[in-house]
Amino acid sequence: MEKPTCGHCFTQIRNMSVKKGKNSILKNINWDIHCGELVAVIGVNGAGKSTLLKALLGEVPYQGEIAFQNTNKIGMHPPIMGYVPQKLEFDLSSPVSVLDIFAATQSKRPVWLGVSRKMREQIKESLRRVEAEYLMDRRIGVLSGGELQRVLLALALEPMPNILLLDEPVAGMDANGLKLFYETVSHIREKYDLAIVLVSHDLELVAHYADQMIVIHQGQLIAKGKPKEVFKKPKVEAIFKQSFSKAGGAKG
Repeated sequence: MEKPTCGHCFTQIRNMSVKKGKNSILKNINWDIHCGELVAVIGVNGAGKSTLLKALLGEVPYQGEIAFQNTNKIGMHPPIMGYVPQKLEFDLSSPVSVLDIFAATQSKRPVWLGVSRKMREQIKESLRRVEAEYLMDRRIGVLSGGELQRVLLALALEPMPNILLLDEPVAGMDANGLKLFYETVSHIREKYDLAIVLVSHDLELVAHYADQMIVIHQGQLIAKGKPKEVFKKPKVEAIFKQSFSKAGGAKG
């Protein structure tokens, strides 16, 4: 077994492959995800990035192994996953509030019967982690893109996961929303020492915030390491061309 570089906990992905019919979507992915790290997953459209996240979540069948280990337990076990999708489809006219969404996911009590004071305080504390407690009583349909993503982030942290998966969570946000979301994610990573895996097309931003980076191309992991090192690899430069130059300067 490989020794985890962080010294505390890590997740091993070994020989992960995903097939759809006779087509291979992912091919023999081998990768260690360490706690306290933000790992960016980059690649062109159709490379297999979202399939990788779905496999980690168990939403698509795969071959290979995924196992988690920390310093308090002997042996490996499945990691606890949190997930923030790129977007959430819902009826904008719905009267459902942020409080209602949390209550429905954290209690067996029907939402229409009301929320106890204790539950309300618990939900407020969950939202406080992402600086969004002021949104608790707002309707989901009136939230901005950045506000909604922070609510989804708070939901993904209940219970606190070993790995937080973010699938292009900042798509469509304005500059202020982008900065706040990334700063919030960075704070969560440092405070709770969890691993974060972020799929993104914004090379400049991920180069600034990510500790590690992997590149998926045609279903294969072709490069991994620190962003500055990854951007120097000829294969990566050939894939991203002009975008590479701009992103590489962010870490230089």
